[in-house]
Amino acid sequence: MAEPPGRSLDQALERVRRLVLDEKSLVRAVAAGRQRGAQPRWRRVELRYVDLKAGRHLQVTSLDGTQAFTANHQAGAAAEAVDALLAEPFGNWHVRSRTSTGIEELQLRVTKKGAALVHVNAGQAPPQAADQPQAHDQPEAADRPQAHDRRKPRLLPADDPVLRALGIADEHGRVKPSRQAKYRQVEEFLRLLDAGLDDATAAGALRQPTEAEPLVVVDLGCGNAYLTFAAHRYLTSVRGIPTRVVGVDVKEQSAAHNTEVARRLGLEDQASFVHGRIGWVELDALGVRPDVVLALHACDTATDDALAQAVRWDAALVLAAPCCHHDVAAQLRRQEAPAPYASLVRDGILRERFADTLTDAVRAAALRLQGYRVDVVEFVESRHTPRNTLLRAVRTRAAGDPSAQAELDELTSTWRIAPRLQELLR
Repeated sequence: MAEPPGRSLDQALERVRRLVLDEKSLVRAVAAGRQRGAQPRWRRVELRYVDLKAGRHLQVTSLDGTQAFTANHQAGAAAEAVDALLAEPFGNWHVRSRTSTGIEELQLRVTKKGAALVHVNAGQAPPQAADQPQAHDQPEAADRPQAHDRRKPRLLPADDPVLRALGIADEHGRVKPSRQAKYRQVEEFLRLLDAGLDDATAAGALRQPTEAEPLVVVDLGCGNAYLTFAAHRYLTSVRGIPTRVVGVDVKEQSAAHNTEVARRLGLEDQASFVHGRIGWVELDALGVRPDVVLALHACDTATDDALAQAVRWDAALVLAAPCCHHDVAAQLRRQEAPAPYASLVRDGILRERFADTLTDAVRAAALRLQGYRVDVVEFVESRHTPRNTLLRAVRTRAAGDPSAQAELDELTSTWRIAPRLQELLR
């Protein structure tokens, strides 16, 4: 619910301050963006409470252009650190707090004239153990932050009906031994989606969804739609965000299977599936304009097709976990490496790994030139899958840096490669 204008920026920031310093209620706060004519010290700051051996602390993670810095401030003595952050000219604050009825989200955006626009979403009460604050550990009670020596809480409990419908859990609500890896993948994906939505909201890239105009999530190369259905369940039932999902896959049987699963879950009006190739899907076929685009383990240049579609659709948030990287690897095999880098590609296994890194570095750079802020992060631990890199991109509207274009051109010309994504974006 958007609150009426008239509240001063100081009053709005004081409200954010009270929420952040409430150690029993705060789930997470994110500050990002910048006010007109000013530049904060940090690109993004995230705050949450954690339980350490020395007691409860407010953990502040600050990101500049290249790395993250973490500081822990003892609860009750964190006001000075919070006040310093509130004094920075951030353009957006996004605060999630627990209330007696569920999770409340407050979004503060500073206009070009320096006024405060505040939007509050009361959300819905989360399922049992599904929406505890994210960190590295398991909360001791529903209103407790996480302790660093415990397991992560589950965003979707094992007995969730969606997990049973997808065959991840059995009829008793227990994860099947053969599906443990898939369950772990779903959980890690939801954490990345959750953080990505907060980041996009705080940056002002994501519109406010409503029942009439829900958040639209398009999963390109959805397969059996494990993550598509899990995303819908988490966003609607845990975060209380009206959401519609659309899955696209080249296999006709996948679309038919997923449509049947949606029917069994009663989601015919909220989940639909399209049979077609990623690069050929148009907005008319989707019937909606995507806010969030997913492309998880699309093979080789299908990831490039998905990223190009996301840019064309002007998606606010993109999550892409590439699979194999045959295209650039094949180009590296066909030519001599530039001196003095021959040892990087002389041996097959090193060449393949270097091709993976080079491909994703070029993809990230190409997205940045299109006005996206891109983070390359770990999807799941490498012991579960070697394909564990994920590109998380948030639209910023900022024009591409000419020096970044020159850097990208130098990279591709040095290695004499023609990346598929660059060709598509031209």
